[in-house]
Amino acid sequence: MRKKILTVLAIGAAMCASTVPAAAINSYNATPAPERTEVGAFMALWDNTGDGVPDRFDWVCSGTMVDRDTYLTAAHCTDDWPAGTKFYVSLDQDVQTLLDNAAAQGLTPAQTAASFVTNHHAVEGDTHQDPAYPGTSADAHDIGVIDFANRATDPADVWSFTPATLPSAGQLDKLGSRALDAASWLVVGYGTQEAVNGPGGQTHPGGGVRMKAPVDFDALNKTWVRLAMTAPQGNGGACYGDSGGPNFVTLNGKRVLAATTITGDTPCYATNVVYRTDTQSARSFLAPYVKLP
Repeated sequence: MRKKILTVLAIGAAMCASTVPAAAINSYNATPAPERTEVGAFMALWDNTGDGVPDRFDWVCSGTMVDRDTYLTAAHCTDDWPAGTKFYVSLDQDVQTLLDNAAAQGLTPAQTAASFVTNHHAVEGDTHQDPAYPGTSADAHDIGVIDFANRATDPADVWSFTPATLPSAGQLDKLGSRALDAASWLVVGYGTQEAVNGPGGQTHPGGGVRMKAPVDFDALNKTWVRLAMTAPQGNGGACYGDSGGPNFVTLNGKRVLAATTITGDTPCYATNVVYRTDTQSARSFLAPYVKLP
């Protein structure tokens, strides 16, 4: 089960109706992440009804700046959008409040997107994804970028941030499971909280605010890392809208963007399954966009 964009949008009404304060990542063992300025919200402006008029502007995924003009995310975040969709990145800590304020002012989605750009809350870019996506279970090729190389304004013109450090080729394999299990892991994103049971079934409140949570290493596969999100062990975790966001591991005192959030269990209680950035396939896709270690 991918943390698909459509699922995020389908639960949007429940999120707006909820009285729970907006938050990203799971609510347990999670804290705001204002210092993670390299992590941003993936936003889109699109025509949801097919009448040629944009009628949605919202955050849909997460991602990370890996240089001044390259934002790393997931291919399932960039894939299968209606013609004419425009894509943006915001490195603001809280995009949901800005969206709520725009709605209160009666702005249309197109006006809201324009306001975000004019007031330096978002920058428009161009999406690219691994052409081999969706691949197979062994390698989903679920990796994409929003690129600003051909844009007059890139995120570094608007925000101050230090790009995330990518791993060297095969670095996780060289370290092995024992070393990775001993290391500290951190997931960051703008997504919703874990499932909340209510009279109408499960909802996923919150989202649109950059949050972080510790996670534990569970297993290393050819292109995947499995991370534990179990609360009793002090972990938090990722949920809907965190797709494409970073999973950092601290190695020799340095934070490395080891993998990106892709999928997990439906209620977002147990496992985050993340796509490695040190594999040959990931590096082959990234090479045209960013200088690799």
